[in-house]
Amino acid sequence: MTGYGKAIEIFDGKKICCELKSLNSKQMDIALKLPSNYREYELDLRNHISKALVRGKVEVNITVEDDADKSKININSNIVQAHYEQIKAIAAQMNIPEPDANSWFKILLTMPDVFQNETVDIEKNDYVQLLEVVDKSLAEFDGFRRNEGNTLKHFFEERIDKLQLLASKIDLYEKERIQKIRERIEEDLNQIRARVEIDKNRFEQEMIFYIEKLDVSEEKSRLRCHLEYFLQTLDSGENQGKKLGFIAQEIGREVNTLGSKSNHTEMQKIVVMMKDELEQIKEQVLNVL
Repeated sequence: MTGYGKAIEIFDGKKICCELKSLNSKQMDIALKLPSNYREYELDLRNHISKALVRGKVEVNITVEDDADKSKININSNIVQAHYEQIKAIAAQMNIPEPDANSWFKILLTMPDVFQNETVDIEKNDYVQLLEVVDKSLAEFDGFRRNEGNTLKHFFEERIDKLQLLASKIDLYEKERIQKIRERIEEDLNQIRARVEIDKNRFEQEMIFYIEKLDVSEEKSRLRCHLEYFLQTLDSGENQGKKLGFIAQEIGREVNTLGSKSNHTEMQKIVVMMKDELEQIKEQVLNVL
């Protein structure tokens, strides 16, 4: 969602500039600044921009440096005359000297309402020209965003490959882990065998039940499916950011379950590394539409 685009064009003496900036946001939030005489087109511009950008916190700054025929600054001589007469009358009434000749203009030009802006209504063609500049800035913005997207895609693929590699390493310790757990329980049991009679068949049943609770084969299978689904979604088209975020959450659930069931030092180290890779994915997936 982050991006930047800028376009400048000159039409009939007018310099039109459109600058776009976008940051992450769950919704579309457009802050639009444009000249006052283009305000009637604000809603149309917002709709036009929102269709192109989908979502994000977007700042749009449009400026138009117009020619002399479109915007004029006039000095209102009637207002100047009125201020002049009032100042003279007050000076006479209060018996104070009037301003000298060099000070009159300086005083009068600082009085309220002396300067007035005269703005001519824009024509339909003016809006068409402005929209052309907006479209060019959107095209540049889209190019910026696509370059960022390609970089992010490569980043995600690296992180997923690393997670797949780490998941495969769990297999190296799984059988060893079950064997060690069984040996530890049997060792503890031998210490009390002389004092307590033990049903060997019941013991085997309980042992199987306990080991099954520690089995992580289902978690590993679901984790591999989620990782593959993440890559498939990454290649499936545009506007997949929210979906990738949901898949990352499911990956996190399987990794957390592996950690709680592992009961093995090396497996827990692998889980920690997997969580680190996943956290990087979750941070960057917020940048995807």
